Amino acid sequence: MCLMMNIGCFVLFLSSVSSKQPNYARGFGDHLKWQLLDQGLTAAKESRKPIMAVFHKSWCGACRSLGPKVANSDKIAELSKHFELINVYDDEEPDDNKYFPDGSYIPRILFLDADGEVDRKIYNQKGSKEHKYFYYNAQSIVDSMQHAMQHYQADKEL
Repeated sequence: MCLMMNIGCFVLFLSSVSSKQPNYARGFGDHLKWQLLDQGLTAAKESRKPIMAVFHKSWCGACRSLGPKVANSDKIAELSKHFELINVYDDEEPDDNKYFPDGSYIPRILFLDADGEVDRKIYNQKGSKEHKYFYYNAQSIVDSMQHAMQHYQADKEL
């Protein structure tokens, strides 16, 4: 009986460990389905959803400030179902210039089409003209997410 109980507990433990998805939120909302860059690009090609990619660093104060704003936004959580979410953190940032459309500042949020191409038309309309992809609050992200959804829905209808 004791052996059976231990085996049962061990099997339950293994199933809970193996069924968990890795968490790539890094302060941007554990309840959101964040992925690494390569995973998100692959998922977008399969799902045909646009991508929202967050680029940030552990040592960046503005990044650490933005994370909880994203995590605590019910509207971002709702809209996120229409996107593949990518979280690019610290040394995961690729060297490809397409991810630096107007500089290498952080935090930076880029919207990409389902084929992984950066959409330069979707940026923080209420932000800096020099740093178009810098976001400082949840509402500016929501605005861009809604703009992306409208843009990509219109493309699907063509």
